Amino acid sequence: MRSMTNSMVVLVMLLTLSFWSSAQEESPSSIPSTVDSADSGQLPTSVASSEAFNQVVDRVVEREHFFVAQMRHMHPLVETYIQNLKNDHDHNVVPANDEYFLGRLDTSNGTDDRSFLKQGGFGKRFLHLLMLDEDFQKNYYDFTFVRREFLGEVRCLVIDVQPKEQVGDGRFLGRIWVEDQDYNILRVNGTYSAHKRSSYLHFDSWRLNLRPGLWLPAYIYSEESDRKVRTDQTPRFKAQTRLWDYDLQRIAFNQEFTQIQVDSLQTIRDQSESAQDASPIEAERAWEHQAEENAVERLQKIGLLAPPGQVDKVLKTVVNNLIVTNNLTLVPDVRCRVLVTEPLESFTIGRTIVVSRGLLDVLPDEASLAMVLAHELSHIALGHRFDTNLAFNDRLFFPDEKTFERLDFTRDTVDEEAADQRALNLLAHSPYKDKLSNAGLFLEALQARAPELKHLIRPHLGNSLAGGKSIRMSALLNSAPQLEMRRVDQIAALPLGGRVRLDPWSNRVELLKAKPVALLSAREKMPFEVTPFFPYLTRLQAVAPDKVAVAPSGQRESGTVPVASEE
Repeated sequence: MRSMTNSMVVLVMLLTLSFWSSAQEESPSSIPSTVDSADSGQLPTSVASSEAFNQVVDRVVEREHFFVAQMRHMHPLVETYIQNLKNDHDHNVVPANDEYFLGRLDTSNGTDDRSFLKQGGFGKRFLHLLMLDEDFQKNYYDFTFVRREFLGEVRCLVIDVQPKEQVGDGRFLGRIWVEDQDYNILRVNGTYSAHKRSSYLHFDSWRLNLRPGLWLPAYIYSEESDRKVRTDQTPRFKAQTRLWDYDLQRIAFNQEFTQIQVDSLQTIRDQSESAQDASPIEAERAWEHQAEENAVERLQKIGLLAPPGQVDKVLKTVVNNLIVTNNLTLVPDVRCRVLVTEPLESFTIGRTIVVSRGLLDVLPDEASLAMVLAHELSHIALGHRFDTNLAFNDRLFFPDEKTFERLDFTRDTVDEEAADQRALNLLAHSPYKDKLSNAGLFLEALQARAPELKHLIRPHLGNSLAGGKSIRMSALLNSAPQLEMRRVDQIAALPLGGRVRLDPWSNRVELLKAKPVALLSAREKMPFEVTPFFPYLTRLQAVAPDKVAVAPSGQRESGTVPVASEE
């Protein structure tokens, strides 16, 4: 009996200790026990929780200062798209009008930008959201540990941050997520303190691990939609800001080389198949190809055109379906590339078909994509002229922000109408002929939203999909079903950001890896609308020293970045 009693006492003690340990671990005032190496920037487990948390805050502040110093060296492209909001007749919040900004960020002397657009400048009110506080000091803020949380694969400490009294306006007020190895801030959610609530915007900013140990801003979502506090001076809007083109040392785009065989110092000969003089027809084709290559290379160098990759192959597959089923013979081969900007546009540069990331995002299915590509393929099949003035490379010597003024790939009305007619014929003899009602439904939705989303449908290099009263491929509207916004099962267009992912460092694009989600209401369709960001964060591992390529003297390996000393 005494033995059984002793066993029960021991069991109760073990359960009590287990419960107490769990409670301590989940307590907001405790710090995760994974932070243990002082030399690596992690906290010793023997330190009392309050002291340990103070050390965490010190490290976070230190890393944020290092981040600000790093950003002084960066000059990424910044794109902000804003949709101002209104209530429709069903009391849903929908876009009322929109604004667009594209520029190159320069934080070397404050926060500034070089706009690509004549009406630019308003993007500056979003640029301050890139940094928590340029003068981020521990004595300005109160910090409260909330919990541990995973953002994707990265374990984080969640910390609430509030400015102390009497420290002035313009201090951050909100929550931060800090990865628990080096204590870099990965996510910032909140606003800035002020006497008037309308003075600062609410935002949710995300940083990605673009190089080992280097976390840089990639996405910012901003929203003001509280109808209860709405006044004439309080904006109601949703906005997406994206940053990319961080890698200043990208290897220039060079896709084709002749094969050069070196037998000796005295014997060097060209081994390419065309080692002979060109005929007049071949010379004309080569001249057009040179102009095409110059333009494509320039757009990629600026950071507006993604390098060749996975999405190009998807587009090329659809183009090949149209070419093969219509017995087209096109020489040289047709290529496809992705313009990484938001506005919906497509155009051709010689025999290169270009489709914007924003347009790829909102197209609901392959038949709608085939409609867009068939129109551009028709320009090529019909032999519509490509202006070869860009074969003279000096015409491309201009500042990046002058790109939209200097480059123009628009077509006249006659060519556009001819391409529409030819595209309809191509689609009628393609694998997509029985699904063109979906493409027509997309055009119907685009036409319905065009009056409010003028900046989204305004192209900067090619022709508009829905300019004025006309809409491209309008004949497909006749076969489209009636657009019914209340029907959950009718998807005419997708929200922005729903299909393509852009790598902010290399500018490469890939298809999003997201599983299909069943809609719970018609409101969740959100065609052409801005939505928040929730990227899946991962941590890059440093390359082992014996695997790092050694660059020649005086050169730097592509992909490295100038760093500011932490000392």
